Order: sequence, then C-alpha cells, then structure tokens
Amino acid sequence: MFLCGWLVMVTLIPVILSVNPGVEVKITDKGIEYGRQLGIAAIQEKLKKIRIPDFSGKQRVSPIGKVQYSLTNIQIVNIGLPIAPIQLVPGSGVKLSINNAFINLRGNWRVKFLRWVKNSGSFEVGMNDLSISESLAVKSDSTGRPEVSTISCAASVGRVRIKFHGGASWLYNLFSKYIEKALKSALQKQICPLVTNAIDDMNPRLKTLNVLANVDKYAEIEYSMVSSPAISSSSIALKLKGQFYNIGQHQEPPFSAPAFSLPPENSNMLYMALSAFTANSAAFVYHKAGVLSIYITDDMIPKRSPIRLTTTTFGTFIPQISKQFPGLMMKLLMKTDKSPVVTFEPDRVTVQVTGTVTAYAIQPNDTLTPLFILNLDTSVSSKVFLSGMKLGVSLTLNKMKLSLQTSYVGQFQVRAAFSTFATGTNIQLGKGYPLPAIRNMELENTKLQILKVRDELF
Repeated sequence: MFLCGWLVMVTLIPVILSVNPGVEVKITDKGIEYGRQLGIAAIQEKLKKIRIPDFSGKQRVSPIGKVQYSLTNIQIVNIGLPIAPIQLVPGSGVKLSINNAFINLRGNWRVKFLRWVKNSGSFEVGMNDLSISESLAVKSDSTGRPEVSTISCAASVGRVRIKFHGGASWLYNLFSKYIEKALKSALQKQICPLVTNAIDDMNPRLKTLNVLANVDKYAEIEYSMVSSPAISSSSIALKLKGQFYNIGQHQEPPFSAPAFSLPPENSNMLYMALSAFTANSAAFVYHKAGVLSIYITDDMIPKRSPIRLTTTTFGTFIPQISKQFPGLMMKLLMKTDKSPVVTFEPDRVTVQVTGTVTAYAIQPNDTLTPLFILNLDTSVSSKVFLSGMKLGVSLTLNKMKLSLQTSYVGQFQVRAAFSTFATGTNIQLGKGYPLPAIRNMELENTKLQILKVRDELF
C-alpha cells in the first residue's frame, strides 16, 4: 500500500509518563524511495477504476447548426505514471508530485444533426501531460499509531487528442474539440478523489502496528507514538514509547526515559534505536512479577571446567557438604532482590544484579535440600541479537561478589573460588522480544550496534 513501505514500523499513548521515547525509528530517503515505488503502483491501480459514464450533449456548430452527440462504453485501456518524486516537507508532511503521466481511453460515438443526418463509430483518446500534486499530513492517531491524511490535491490534464473511427473526417472536426473538453473535465473530477482514496487505504494497514505486543505470560511492550512523526528534509523519525509493562497492570517504573538521538547516518533504509530505558523497564517488570530467578545446573557449566555442580566439588571448599550429602548433584537458584540495572556502552551491554544464590542438593528422589544462601552482587554481560522481527538476549554470568547470608550445613568462609562457578555460564532469555512492526513486515540485511549517544542508546 502507498507509503507503507517507509511508514513502517511505524511504525511506532493514551497516558504518557515522559515526552521522551524509549524507541526511535528513522526512515531515510532510501526507505522513502522504496515506499514511493509501492505508492505509485497503488495509485495506478486506483486510477484504473476511473469510470466515465455515458454522456451526451448539444452543441451549435457552424455552418450546419445544432449537433447532438453521445459517447458510450468509455473505458481506460492504459495508464502511465513515469515520474513521481516524493518531497518531505519539514515539520508538516509529505508532498507527492506526478508529472508527464498519461491515460488512454476508448469508446463509441454517435452524432445527429439537421434532424435526419446520423453517424456513429468508435474513438480512441490519448490524454498526455497529466499532473497530480498531493500533500499529506503524517500524524499520530488517538491510539498512538501513525496516520496519514490528505491536506490538498490538484490534478490537471495537459493535452487531449481524440482519434475517430467510422464516419467522415469533415464530421469529426465539427465536434471533436467539444468531446475533448467534455472528456477532460470528466476525468479531472475523478483523479483527486481516487488518489485520496489510495492514501486513505494506508491507514488500516498502519493500524496493524503492534502498539501493544505480548512478550510472554508476564510482560507486554508498548510501542505507541509519544508524539507525531518528526519530518525533516531527508527522513521521517517516529518516536515510540518502547516500555515494558506487566500484563494488565500498567504501573510506571520509578524512572523515566532520558533524551537520546539517533546517529546521523542515512546509508540504510531504516534505523531503529532502543534506549536503556526500554531494557530497564523490562527488568522492572520481570522483577515485579517475581520471575527474575534462574536455576543453574551442571549441564550449563562448560564441559572443560574442572569445577562441577556436585557435593563432591563443593566439598572441597565446604567439607561438611560432602560429608552430609555425598555424591549428589547440585542446583543453584539465583534470584534478584531488586530490579537489575542495565547500561549500554559501545559494543557492550552490562547488567548489574543484586540478589541471592541458594544452593540445593538434589536427592535421589529429585527433592531439593537447601545447603546455604549467599548474598549476590554481580555484573552480567549480555549478547544481543536479531532473530526475524524479535530481539534476542543471552546472558553470560561473570565474576560475582558473594557473602554468606544463611547456612544449613554449619558456618564456612565464602571463598573467591565460588565466583568461578558462574564464569562462562550462558543463559538465553525466552524466545526474544517483538520489535515494532506493521503486518507482514520483515527486516533484511540487518546490522546491530550497541552505542552510546548523549544517553545510553541501543
């Protein structure tokens, strides 16, 4: 549909905590050119629906007097829209200009004059130098989705040439200019309504923007626009809320989105930036839902590591464990005690986590026996990747600062070696988080960068 190729993801609030977005989408002139191609095809299909009804008239023609004429079965046989540049109007919208277009028609004619003289035949019409100028506004609707509307439209037909078949040539010349004028008028009246209709057809598709997208059974992410699109001479920027919420409970976090801006790059069609605010709102939601807990088992420890999650290995540091629970596998439960903090640095995502680590011995009947609880203060590095229209995240647990909170096997000293258990442990979070998208939208030749621009930017 017209312009949908570059109003994408457009993108893109009923109640807004901050005017700053968590996500920004920029469509460059390359994306706009792609949209222009889609748009011209859509407009051309609309113009094929032009219907010129049968019409007749009377005209006094010297020297024979009054001539009655009628045109019937008028059909469009060809339409060409060769030149159609799109111009961005900073601060307001888009202007589409179609020049040097043409429309060819055919139909039947009939005339009667001097009361008894009749003649008929077929005709072909070539309408050249057709021009259409359409100005559009691009705004945010009441649901936070992008919406386009027509500001103004003008259409004109430059030259009309009619070729008759049947009858005498002298007869054609008597009334051809009147028919040309009538056809031109009938055509011009229909062009703008049909082009405007093509523009209006965009909005149902734009309303498929996933303003509220389910992530999993705990969270959803809101992509409604916090303001109308920012239009410059070379791009359109969509500012989206980009905030996670607990499903059905839209509680605002105790922090707001900072201002950030996209890098001044225009080599690709589309740029999409997610700020650290979006990631931190996710951390707040999952912590609030009580699901930021991760079980670490032995199969998650690299095989090359000499340290295993067993009571035998832990017995090396805490002898009473191997004495009380000899030869058992173990499991660690990591759980946050407050919302993690995510920061973005060039080529790096860091997650600061505080919480607890509870160690369990796995009994032969699979029941868990608690061994001890450690206080946890750690920094986790994250790898971010794209999978289709979803953003994937995997975590690598690095060094930890641990201290003993509770022991069920007697007192012991927490040694630095405990940090080694977590080193290199990789955990992938869910199936990924949906990006803002319009129905059937796909990304190709994607490149992902982690940057810091003014504020943390991803």
